[in-house]
Amino acid sequence: MKLARFGEPGAERPGVLLGDGTRLDVSAFVREYDEAFFGGDGLRGLAGWVADRGSAAPRIDNGARVGAPFARPSKIVCIGLNFRDHAAESQMDLPKEPVIFFKSTTALAGPNDPVRIPRGGTKLDWEVELAVVIGRAASNVDERRALEHVAGYALHNDYSERSFQLERGGQWVKGKSADTFAPIGPFLATHDEIPDAQGLGMWLTVNGATRQQSSTANMIFGVAALVGYVSQFMTLLPGDVISTGTPAGVALGMKPEPVYLRAGDVVELGIDRLGRARQKVIAQA
Repeated sequence: MKLARFGEPGAERPGVLLGDGTRLDVSAFVREYDEAFFGGDGLRGLAGWVADRGSAAPRIDNGARVGAPFARPSKIVCIGLNFRDHAAESQMDLPKEPVIFFKSTTALAGPNDPVRIPRGGTKLDWEVELAVVIGRAASNVDERRALEHVAGYALHNDYSERSFQLERGGQWVKGKSADTFAPIGPFLATHDEIPDAQGLGMWLTVNGATRQQSSTANMIFGVAALVGYVSQFMTLLPGDVISTGTPAGVALGMKPEPVYLRAGDVVELGIDRLGRARQKVIAQA
C-alpha cells in the first residue's frame, strides 16, 4: 500500500493511494497514522478494510494539500556520512560505525510545502535521503531480523543550515531542526511494495540543474544494518524514522565555493518507487 495524508497543516486526514491514482479517504477506519496505528497491526487491518470497503470510501480531491505521510513521530534519527562519495566531498574519513544524530520532530513538513530560511541562517543546504519508518518496536534487534521491524519507506529532504551545524559549536542537531526542515513524502510505501530498498535510484535538482544523482546501493550501511545498529542504543518505536544519509552533490561540497539556497530557489527530488517532491525556498520570518 501507499499511505498518505491530505489536508491543511494540523488537520490532515489519512488516505491511501491506489494504483490508478485514486486517493481514498480512510478516516472511517483509522484516525491517524501514528504510533498506535503502526504498533497495533494497523497496516494489516487497513489493507483488509480497503479491500472490503474501499470502493465506497470517499475520494480525496486532487487539489488537496499533501502532508507528511504519518503523524509526528517520537523521533527522527539521522545517519551522517553514509555514502562514500558524500564523505569524500565533506573531507571526512569513512565512518567505522554509523554516525547518528537527531532532527527535531517539529521540522516535519509536507513534501511540497515551502522550506523557510531560519532567522539568522545564511547557508541552507539540501540532502535527498531514503527515510525508513519503523512498524514494530525495536530494541537490540539482530540485523538478520531487522527488516521485520520496518513498516515502509518514504522520500525525505534532510535540509541543513550549515552555519548553525558547523560554525556555532555543539551538535549537528542545531543545523537540522528548523521548522520545515524535514519534508517527507508524498507517501509511505509499505515494506511489501519495496522488498529490496538497496537498489533505488535517487536524484535532486535545484532550479532545474541536477545536483545529486545516485542510488541507495551506494550506502555504506544498509537499511537492515542501520535498524539493528540504532536499536542497540535506543528503543525505536512504531512510527519512528531513520533517515539513511545522502549521496554527494550537496552545496557544502561544491568547488570552488558552495552555492547555498536563497529565497525563490526551487528544489525538486525523488527516489524510485517513492515519488517526487518539490519545495520552494522562502525568506526568513
